[in-house]
Amino acid sequence: MLREPLKMNENKPGDSQTLACVFCRKNDDCPNKYGEKKTNEKWNLTVHYYCLLMSSGIWQRGKEEEGVYGFLIEDIRKEVNRASKLKCCVCKKNGASIGCVAPRCKRSYHFPCGLQRECIFQFTGNFASFCWKHRPVQIIASNNYRDSLPCTICLEYIEPVPTYNILRSPCCKNAWFHRDCLQVQAINAGVFFFRCTICSNTDTFQKEMLRMGIHIPEKDASWELEENAYQDLLQHYEHCDVRRCRCKEGRDYNAPDSKWEIKRCQCCGSSGTHLACSSLRSWEQNWECLECRSIIYNSDFQKAKKHALSNSNNVAITDCLLEESSPKLPRQSPGAQRKDLLRQGSKFRRDISTILIELGFQIKKKPKRLFINKANIWNSALDVFRNQKFNPSYAIEIMYVNENDKFARELPGSKQEFLSLLMQHLENSSLFEGSLSKNLSLNSQALKENLYYEAGKMLAISLVHGGPSPGFFSKTLFNCLVYGPENTQPILDDVSDFDVAQIIVRINTATNMTDLNSVVNECYNYLELIGCLRLLTTLSDKYMLVKDILFYHVIKRVQAPFESFKQGLKTLGVLEKIQTYPEAFCNILCHKPENLSAKILRDLFTVHTLPDVQALGFWNSYLQTVEDGKSATTMEDILIFATGCSSIPPVGFKPTPSIECLHMDFPVGNKCNNSLTLPITSTYKEFQENMDFAIRNTLRLGKEESSHYNEH
Repeated sequence: MLREPLKMNENKPGDSQTLACVFCRKNDDCPNKYGEKKTNEKWNLTVHYYCLLMSSGIWQRGKEEEGVYGFLIEDIRKEVNRASKLKCCVCKKNGASIGCVAPRCKRSYHFPCGLQRECIFQFTGNFASFCWKHRPVQIIASNNYRDSLPCTICLEYIEPVPTYNILRSPCCKNAWFHRDCLQVQAINAGVFFFRCTICSNTDTFQKEMLRMGIHIPEKDASWELEENAYQDLLQHYEHCDVRRCRCKEGRDYNAPDSKWEIKRCQCCGSSGTHLACSSLRSWEQNWECLECRSIIYNSDFQKAKKHALSNSNNVAITDCLLEESSPKLPRQSPGAQRKDLLRQGSKFRRDISTILIELGFQIKKKPKRLFINKANIWNSALDVFRNQKFNPSYAIEIMYVNENDKFARELPGSKQEFLSLLMQHLENSSLFEGSLSKNLSLNSQALKENLYYEAGKMLAISLVHGGPSPGFFSKTLFNCLVYGPENTQPILDDVSDFDVAQIIVRINTATNMTDLNSVVNECYNYLELIGCLRLLTTLSDKYMLVKDILFYHVIKRVQAPFESFKQGLKTLGVLEKIQTYPEAFCNILCHKPENLSAKILRDLFTVHTLPDVQALGFWNSYLQTVEDGKSATTMEDILIFATGCSSIPPVGFKPTPSIECLHMDFPVGNKCNNSLTLPITSTYKEFQENMDFAIRNTLRLGKEESSHYNEH
């Protein structure tokens, strides 16, 4: 006679919340820690997926739909029976189905008890388990990290020492994670999207994480499984929201290429207006809704609230903030998301700083020395960056050299000054056209020499290595990089060629078909050359003709330079981050930094030595004098004198700018250390005169040296 099988569950089958796992005896339903909890009602059997998977004496002999996850019921019963004779070395209770695979190690434990004692369970291969004495560890040859580093998922600072709870990326040596953050990200992302948050490596990264006990489920990402998750992106907002809509057909009426065409807010896209209702002459004119306008022009920005991951009481995760929004949070429409970003105001700078710091994790500590002729920044940078031995992921150390120096002396230079000078040259180079907001130009010689690629590469290197904000991109160039040229519509301001701009203006201002045909006939050869000839039957056809001309001149004409420039921007993963966080990058690529003030500089410089009280008072008075315009020196001049930069880089200065006071006649700026030495004088007048004299003359000599090279 067969022996009565072991009683699997004492609970009633209908009581699903209190059913205990037959292996660990816990009724917790916590998928992040124990895997999915599943009950076979026919056999009154409940298991945690991880408890079943990691049990030492059971194998998956059935198909996926058989038994529980492919484990046959009879096999589960046999394993429970086997485990009932083994005592857990943690809780001292029977039922320890998991054993350490290390030779001669006899420790057995329940899965939750193993987690409690920091055992490692490998969800790959033979699904091995290691006790706390024999678990695999990450080994670092030498620990050169003096300061704490942020977890690249939740950004909470941690000690960069590999432990059970702290893991390091195998591909980016400066990327560190909380184990809990990694596990949550792995469960949300699945095997197809789980990758290094810095370099996006999958193979090496996943192998190491599996070795260290991170479970990576073989499923699609949670955000991809949500039904109609991206439905809002397929809908265009077509409603006039102005207070007094003048359209007799109603607020939802939309007639393209007429004054009753609906124009969406350029900031949020979730409000609209008829062209006529807001006195817009053409569709190309910019328009913001009242809400966005009040956000943009209001200096008192509201701070956005941070959303933490939804956390159950059973999950021991410390306020993880993943890059991907949690699927448990209510999904916002694209327009609502953009408005939320606008409300964050000055938080953009913190956001871009965090993003660039993350990109900086891939920079190796070993410095690469670059020899730069300061009077010929552009050619020096080209020679360096084109060198086959140059690696953009190495730290940069600048040495200034002078070709005319008979002694061939090498002087230490400031990395941020070099990058600042390089960006200034790039902005004023023939690779771009336009006055303030610039687009790519068509320079056949530059294209032949691959300079557009080098320009993109220089911009990427500058951003990751702590350089200044470029701030000269047009919105059109930026949108082409983020959304693609085919989804970008240029405007008249993008046209720097006066003759082409005049043609567009004449077509746009034509008031009847006679005038319109006259302009087209005059420009027939040009329109035929660029492929924009079209049959014009009504006056409204002029708008499509203008769009065609703009698209050709600003985008299609420079397609080859754009593709080359785009490839250069992929250096160090910068382009991917731009496309992932367009709102943050727009602030530094399309806008110049805020003007410096006395308060900003006062807060920027720290006092490292015991200050001379009077000199420090003179310094504060001097900053106010400069801000009030009572000095020939500007705020930017002071910052350049001390750091080599005319603005504060998005990631800030490293080291932090400092000041000290010494008994000397004139101030001294050390751009390598970002330090400013103030003179100790008896009167404020003498202090101001000495400061003005030293700063102005130092900057003048630098400009003369640069212009002297350009003349030759």
